[in-house]
Amino acid sequence: MAHQFDDAEQQREATTLGMWVFLATEILFFGGLFLAYLVYRNWYPAAFTAGSRELIVWAGTVNTAVLITSSLTMALAVHAAQTGERRALLMLLFMTMALGCVFLGIKAFEYYAEYLEHHIPGLNFQFDNTGEFRHAQLFFSLYFVMTGLHALHMVVGLGVMSVMAWWVYRGVITEGYYAPIEISGLYWHFVDIVWIFLFPLLYLIGRHVHG
Repeated sequence: MAHQFDDAEQQREATTLGMWVFLATEILFFGGLFLAYLVYRNWYPAAFTAGSRELIVWAGTVNTAVLITSSLTMALAVHAAQTGERRALLMLLFMTMALGCVFLGIKAFEYYAEYLEHHIPGLNFQFDNTGEFRHAQLFFSLYFVMTGLHALHMVVGLGVMSVMAWWVYRGVITEGYYAPIEISGLYWHFVDIVWIFLFPLLYLIGRHVHG
């Protein structure tokens, strides 16, 4: 226990509050991106619909299922930490990390596919619908920024989970001290929730509209 706290419970409450404050700033950060996306989509619906149709919807769907499953394994990991099931906790942390790696692998595949299609905004950008060429670049710019930042948060989450697994292995995490697992779980769930909003916004809305 750190010296500035009176007892372990006070330390746990303080660290949990700190994580919630951090997540609140993250919500404001992603909220600004979501707002910008919605505003531009309202201004250029045809271009954003055409751009959305170019995304690999099955990859986004699989990644959604992967992250939902990882949220389940993370929740079970928190429960295992609370009950002192060290072996189960380690297994669940590794499962969560493996699912996170699967997500990043699929996202890398999507990025490579968009690269081959010349959908990276810039001098070599190509788009079949020439009438929406300029505004389609705006869609893909937002797509890469939003999903790229999300992927970066996922990488950070994997780093955090690696530290948690090491602490469990070394015996730092015990039945009496599991707050770091709970706090890490909050971060992981936040990253998953962000994707739950990104998926329909980028992949689904407007796909059924006939251009």
